[in-house]
Amino acid sequence: MSVIADAALDWRREPLNTGFGFKGGALTELWQVKCTLKTDTGLSARGESVQSVLWSDAAVYSIFGQEEGNCLMLFLTRYALSLLRGMELTDPTEMLRAILPSVLEYGRSITGLSALRETFALNALTGLDWAIWRLYRMERGFPDFDALTRPFTGYLQGRQRALGSIPLISYDTSDEVIRELAGTGRFIFKIKTGSNPGGRGDLSEMLRWDIERLSHIHSILGGIDTPWTDSGHPAYYLDANGRYDTTERVMELLDAAGSMGALDRIVLLEEPFGEDNLQDVRSLPVRVAGDESAHSAADAVRLMDDFGYSAMALKPIAKTLSVSLEVLEAAGRRGVPCFCADLTVNPAMVEENRRFAAGLSPIPGLRAGAFETNGGQNYRNWDRLCRESPSFGRDWTELRGGFYPLSDEYYKLDGMIWSD
Repeated sequence: MSVIADAALDWRREPLNTGFGFKGGALTELWQVKCTLKTDTGLSARGESVQSVLWSDAAVYSIFGQEEGNCLMLFLTRYALSLLRGMELTDPTEMLRAILPSVLEYGRSITGLSALRETFALNALTGLDWAIWRLYRMERGFPDFDALTRPFTGYLQGRQRALGSIPLISYDTSDEVIRELAGTGRFIFKIKTGSNPGGRGDLSEMLRWDIERLSHIHSILGGIDTPWTDSGHPAYYLDANGRYDTTERVMELLDAAGSMGALDRIVLLEEPFGEDNLQDVRSLPVRVAGDESAHSAADAVRLMDDFGYSAMALKPIAKTLSVSLEVLEAAGRRGVPCFCADLTVNPAMVEENRRFAAGLSPIPGLRAGAFETNGGQNYRNWDRLCRESPSFGRDWTELRGGFYPLSDEYYKLDGMIWSD
């Protein structure tokens, strides 16, 4: 069996078009990280990741800011690579499990945050984890993604013939852009809620702002027809990023949605509460999804069994492929639907997310599969990044009527996720 003999790290900054607002803050750039692993038997594989400090731990962003926060996350990746050297190449989920506690403890040490979120460490480990999976596939001879993942979960073996694109409407997405997105045939929109007007941290102000924003977006999208949702109109996927404090305040938002005629359009409400303030969501009249609070399968089980969460957001491009497979297996056993959300990743990583999403069933309320991809809305140099992707120019990267077509060739090539 092979041993990890060498590990290397490379990174670069990629600017965003404008400040990308969520969780009451904003990002102006995303650091792109590449991890390369080599074995003593001559195998070599690379894994990519995108660092999102604000998403993974808003406390780090608040204390250290964007630049230093990115540096800290990069230190975690470098430390993790040092732990891998000399390790035997085995089951990738076991390898991740073996180093994660040490990486998280190291992160808590260098940040001084005893409550540093596990998602911060997982975000730092994503590229490394993908590199391990690539090496594992090469050494064991798995022919494709289906064969590689089948031993870990039985809930990823579907083959969607097309996937809808879920665009992101952030705090400052213009009316013009929203109309343009709707004009391309998109049938589900992710809407950022949990704003922080004036930076005052006033939750009553947040609620008023969120209601007004949802009402305005609904005035633009509400009259559009689509055959791809049960409501016959574009669906809404609200992402609160843990900013709400009580179910009562969430109900005020949903009551307002009902009054404006938008409640039946909401197919998902993601992460309304922070993981230190989890609340039972069974009384809420919408499907509630866990995201950042599901660091592991055990966390996902707790959200589903103890708090009534009825969907799980999967991020193989943000919380590792290993964790995503384990969460999917736990959710699948409970009949809880899963979907793939984005982290504003680059085009090569979009392919990893697309290939995972292609194996999932549609979200209830939708009549077709879909996954989130918003990099084209946010990266300043998106066209250059697309040209750098191995899948550049392939049919499945071109949006047609709101869908990406997934042909037999797509599955034969696995979306080119194994190419560098």
